[in-house]
Amino acid sequence: MTATTTGVPSPAVTTTAPRPSWTAVFALAAFEGRRLLLRVPVLVAFAVYLAWTVWRAHRVGDGHPALQDVDRATQGAPVLVGLAVLLSVHQAVLRSRRYDTERHLSVLVVPPWRRTVAHLLSVVPVTLLVAVCVGVQFTWQALKPTAVGHGSPAELLVGPLSVLLFGAFGVLLGRLLPVPAAGPLLIVFLFLFSVFATAPTSTGWSRWLVPSVGENSSATLPSDLIGRPAAWHALYLAGLALSVALAALLLSGGARLWSVRAGAAAAVALTLAGAWGQSRGVPEETAEARVRATVAPEKTQRCVARDATTYCAFPEWGPRTGDWAEVVDDVRSLAGGDAHERPLTVRQRIEARYGLDGDAALAASPHPGEVTVGTSWGGNRTPEFAVAVVLVTGREEASGAVCDGRIVPVMWTALAGRPDPVADLRRVRLDDSVTGGAIVLSQTETLQMTAAHTEVLRALLDLPRDEAAARVKANWAELTAPKVTTQRVAQVLGLDAPEGEDACQ
Repeated sequence: MTATTTGVPSPAVTTTAPRPSWTAVFALAAFEGRRLLLRVPVLVAFAVYLAWTVWRAHRVGDGHPALQDVDRATQGAPVLVGLAVLLSVHQAVLRSRRYDTERHLSVLVVPPWRRTVAHLLSVVPVTLLVAVCVGVQFTWQALKPTAVGHGSPAELLVGPLSVLLFGAFGVLLGRLLPVPAAGPLLIVFLFLFSVFATAPTSTGWSRWLVPSVGENSSATLPSDLIGRPAAWHALYLAGLALSVALAALLLSGGARLWSVRAGAAAAVALTLAGAWGQSRGVPEETAEARVRATVAPEKTQRCVARDATTYCAFPEWGPRTGDWAEVVDDVRSLAGGDAHERPLTVRQRIEARYGLDGDAALAASPHPGEVTVGTSWGGNRTPEFAVAVVLVTGREEASGAVCDGRIVPVMWTALAGRPDPVADLRRVRLDDSVTGGAIVLSQTETLQMTAAHTEVLRALLDLPRDEAAARVKANWAELTAPKVTTQRVAQVLGLDAPEGEDACQ
């Protein structure tokens, strides 16, 4: 009998390739990105950022925003978010050291340089969220019917790029100095560097080394006269953020990869190119255009005639001539004599020769019948413009020297047509008062009201508007006669004689 044995088949040998480590990198990046968005410093920073943005939204340009100012206004608040991201990312990089898990991670398929990539990618979601906030902030103002001007995409990129840069600094610091106290110390250093770089004594190029570059002036200029190297600055920030990120990779073991070394060299080149471009100063053609807009604005303005008034504005402010016409028509309707038909030219004037680094006052126009209007509107600017309408004195140069009873019809025609004349009287006076003497702000030359002027004006404003208008129109010639006294103005208008002081300082 023959025995047969059947051999047990050996199992097939299979080779399993290691799972691609990039899948793990993206999974880690998604995990760290979620944690970063939920970190307490980041949540607090976003809360402050959003609260500040919403609170300021209704106050931008007094409800009449210029978009070339709005784009720059989006840059400061994201810096706070960026500093919170720097601190949080730095702590995330050190988490494996704090919990003693670094030795476990070293046996995984994700080497240190890939984990660094994951931490860098974790900054992208918060950067995109800031970009959305910046876009909403700008769009909110741009959709207002009172908005004028044009924004700069490069200026809008500064906020998100600042967050990206600070996040890259947090990762680099975690690889370079794995000490928990290094994050707060870096924030202090960056703050001090920003203070010294933007100090008034610093040279022009050094202030562009910081992410958000503010201006010393609150003046609004036409967008083609801004002269800021916004595109170069955005390139500088992008190159610097990429350089810092690739430096973190080099320190994490990525130096052996030629792509990382080449990328680092290219990023440094981009940074240097941006730094060179933003340090060149104002282009010559922009400087010439600034001078032309200051000394000869009529060469670049567009004019439109409405009744007896011609309105001349820079092209971006054309839609605002309707607002100016409404104020001028109100002032004309309250005046007497030939003031209804007297030709006037409302001309927009600016001091642009110093760019956004100067805030010089405008000199009074020497041309008869010319009224100056600036680039800002709404708020105090509206009654200040009404005060400047030269129906009484005939020219702006003469208005600043008036210190007799003519101040009363000047102020009454400017304020009586307003919804709340007494509130506007407070707004145009330097000390925010409605009694006694005070300096009255205007578009160019200031006016001076004595206590007697204020008494008579308040008494006239207390009368029914139609009754007061009838008295003013019936006695317009005498009320606007040179050197008419305040006592005589009160007498002509049928008001009590003022008791306050009637002498200008």
